[in-house]
Amino acid sequence: MRAYEFILAKRMGRTHTAAEIVDFINGYVDGRISDAQAAAWCMAVYFNKLSCAEMAALTKAMVESGDRIDLGAIKGIKVDKHSTGGVGDKTTLVLGPMIAAIGLPFAKMSGRGLGHTGGTLDKLESIPGMTVEMDRARFVRQVDKIGLAVVGQTGNLVPADKKLYALRDETATVEETGLIAASIMSKKIAAGADAIVLDVKCGRGAFMGTLPEARNLAEAMVHIGNSFGRKTAAIISSMDQPLGRAIGNALEVREAIETLTGGGPEDLRELCLVLGSKMAVLGGICHEPAEARLLLEKTLNSGTAFEKLRLLVQEQGGDVKVIDHPEWLPSAARLEEVLAPVSGTVKAIDSLALGLSGMALGSGRERKEDAIDYAVGIVINKKAGQKVNRGDSLATLHYNSDARLEAARARVLEAFQVTQEPDVAEPPLILGTVE
Repeated sequence: MRAYEFILAKRMGRTHTAAEIVDFINGYVDGRISDAQAAAWCMAVYFNKLSCAEMAALTKAMVESGDRIDLGAIKGIKVDKHSTGGVGDKTTLVLGPMIAAIGLPFAKMSGRGLGHTGGTLDKLESIPGMTVEMDRARFVRQVDKIGLAVVGQTGNLVPADKKLYALRDETATVEETGLIAASIMSKKIAAGADAIVLDVKCGRGAFMGTLPEARNLAEAMVHIGNSFGRKTAAIISSMDQPLGRAIGNALEVREAIETLTGGGPEDLRELCLVLGSKMAVLGGICHEPAEARLLLEKTLNSGTAFEKLRLLVQEQGGDVKVIDHPEWLPSAARLEEVLAPVSGTVKAIDSLALGLSGMALGSGRERKEDAIDYAVGIVINKKAGQKVNRGDSLATLHYNSDARLEAARARVLEAFQVTQEPDVAEPPLILGTVE
């Protein structure tokens, strides 16, 4: 089928065959299909959508456009986790060690932060000496040795997705469920894990703003994963307030360490237990989530998960002494308290506003090439549902630049909605499950 006919078919609302999708994607990667034609097709998809079969075919075409990682040399069922992105989301730093501590190999390829959402690689690189780049052979050896590796994407994985995503970003077609699902799952399938758990964020600080949108994406990704023979499940979690209390790279590493040593914020601990329980069941370690939860709680309380984090840092060149003494992590030169102007109860916290404020302080990037400051960020002192008196600290800003402080301070204050309404409840964290 000619590119013109392929585009026209979707513009008219018709369904593509798998062979047609493969031919179009291959043509786009090798240059036979122009950016203009691919952009036109993406816009047609935006309005007329992809069927489940089309999403699976698109995912397969993108996976087969490049290399795949073979994890067969690693003993056991290999598990992976993906988050659709949020504010204060440091779950990989806690969940990976927990999963490795119960005997499941956790082979994770992560990304960097862009915009208001943070990136796991940036958080890890706030640990002095830590490297997140390694070749595939070393990646496989490390997971087989200690049960855990967290690295950047290696080699020529899913080049079709890289090219298509860049085009979607320029043509206002990023926010289309089928294209999002195929983009995410092509990378997960190519990375080689046997079981995949997806954390689909929903709310003000998430890519998917409403629960129906989040559920549609979760269902699409679970369908794709299962169609490839990967055990796949999704947890829909709230991003209507940041996860945990810390926003910013070194600050989030410190909070992850606190959680791995038996403390940490309750919501972070709970989400890691929910995600981890699902992974333990899919990985065949446990039959029931309740059984898995008890096993995972033991890794936090006994220190075995914390020891896995130490091994991860050691294997990837980081300074383990910093893990034992998190106060040695990069720290900002100055602190500023954001005070409550009135008494009442925190009704809501705008995650997006706080994520953008952290970026304004220097913890995130507007463009991929921007440098970041590992030390700066925000610590939330009052979460939704908590009482506050006038003059109490709502948040502490960790900063190194007065100019950057001015850009962030007012927005942080505006992010907190304090009400005099009685009985304001803490918003639910877990909004649903898709299997």
